[in-house]
Amino acid sequence: MGRTVGAVTAARLAVAEAAAPPAAAADDRALERVLADPGLPRLDFQPIVDLRRGRIAGYEALARFDDPLLSPPDVGFQVAANAGVAAELEARVVRAALGALPSLPPHCFLTVNVSPELLCSPQVDQVLRTAGNLAPLVLELTEHTRLIDYCDLRAALARHRDAGLTIALDDAGQGYSGLQRMLSLRPQIVKLDRSLTSDVDRDEAKLALAEMIGTFAGRLDAWLLVEGIERRRELEAFIRLGVPLGQGYLLGRPAPPWAGLDTDLGLLIREVAGRRAQDADIVVGLVEFAPAVPVLRVNAARERFLADQGLDLMVVIDEHQRPVGLLSRDAALAGRPRKRTVQRVGPSTPVAELAARSMARERRDRFDPSLCCDGRGRYVGIVRLERVVEWLVNRCGDVGTGRPATREEVTSR
Repeated sequence: MGRTVGAVTAARLAVAEAAAPPAAAADDRALERVLADPGLPRLDFQPIVDLRRGRIAGYEALARFDDPLLSPPDVGFQVAANAGVAAELEARVVRAALGALPSLPPHCFLTVNVSPELLCSPQVDQVLRTAGNLAPLVLELTEHTRLIDYCDLRAALARHRDAGLTIALDDAGQGYSGLQRMLSLRPQIVKLDRSLTSDVDRDEAKLALAEMIGTFAGRLDAWLLVEGIERRRELEAFIRLGVPLGQGYLLGRPAPPWAGLDTDLGLLIREVAGRRAQDADIVVGLVEFAPAVPVLRVNAARERFLADQGLDLMVVIDEHQRPVGLLSRDAALAGRPRKRTVQRVGPSTPVAELAARSMARERRDRFDPSLCCDGRGRYVGIVRLERVVEWLVNRCGDVGTGRPATREEVTSR
């Protein structure tokens, strides 16, 4: 869209305004003013926090309309939908979010909301197709109308995922339909419905349901993100549950870019997470070294494999030391490309969670090593599935006798 309202869009608005009652016509005029200004709607950014490390993990880009006739934002988007210009408006918001990426703090992601039925629209599709590398962007699908056919949507998501896009699904926990959407779309991030967050520290049933959804998300190799955290006790309950990501007014309100995390809150998160980690078995004890090769020097890896007959794989890293693929001995010697589908885990990820995530992967990737990364996404080492299975066997005790293993035996093996 140019600096003025396009001819087709203007015509649609004119038709909608002519047919609308006075109040609706005023809304349409307010919308026309927004579309005539390339700087609107403006964006605020709400922090998303790593609930294991007590740091900012990302931000959500939120559209804001200054005209009271279009506020809150849901009203503005509904006015656009009624006028037939919803796709133009959502495409503009996505474009604005992409424009914010160059200033995004290092090692953070940025989420932006898109209606699933509009993702395949020419307007939104063109913005994403022409953006190049989408790696820092997370597209959050917010379904306000029931979507019957997922075929076109899955095809569009697959295309954009190949360009580096991450997919998040909003309002998980809204009954069977929400679980069905998770199965159909396989998002990498699942947002817990806000209704399950409020007073979770006082409601064991809510806590159990949140745990169930988190377990289900983990089996799909997705991260759970809890939104709507407004009280310290709610925050502590989700940290103790092992939820990796949190969002809410307690952690940070929507604001101009880029708000930080309150120092005391960061300390609290690390303290509570630290106490939990002492009682949990985590993957850091299973990490082993595998040599890394820069992505621009992958061709040189062949010589390394020839020189070391015991070397079975190398990890391909980018200029920031972040893993971008796996290169096996067979692939390197045969001149085949690196494998780009890799599973990343943090040092504090529970081993049982890693096992579940591994089993949820595609069959061709299921037995590949997972890549352990630090809080900045930098490569630390690999975790082989054999080590995970060995840990599980040790946890179950002696296979021959069924005798439970003691803690000393588990830690000494």
